[in-house]
Amino acid sequence: MSDSYFKPEDLKKFSEITEFQEEMGKKFFDWYGSIFQESALTVREKCLIALAVAHSEACPYCMDAYTSACLQNGADEEQMMEAVHVAAGIKSGATLVNSVQMMNQVKKKMM
Repeated sequence: MSDSYFKPEDLKKFSEITEFQEEMGKKFFDWYGSIFQESALTVREKCLIALAVAHSEACPYCMDAYTSACLQNGADEEQMMEAVHVAAGIKSGATLVNSVQMMNQVKKKMM
């Protein structure tokens, strides 16, 4: 029997991060809660962004939470997958654009 590092039930323990550092944990949750309030972006749009970042950062807890949040806030499957593709495109582009530094170094050494 294999035991997975990721345990979906651990997501329910997120609020417990204040246990070892209450002051900073509370500040985080105050800030975190405020960023998901409706403002210039809708809650649905913020959830789609969070879902994309969750995939880019490879956080299974966030993927779980924001898949549910997207559905609860009116996003559909196509919008969610498109958000994930945007994240994938940005992440791969960020990797490739850094190759310019390698190319510059190669050209400097070969001249």
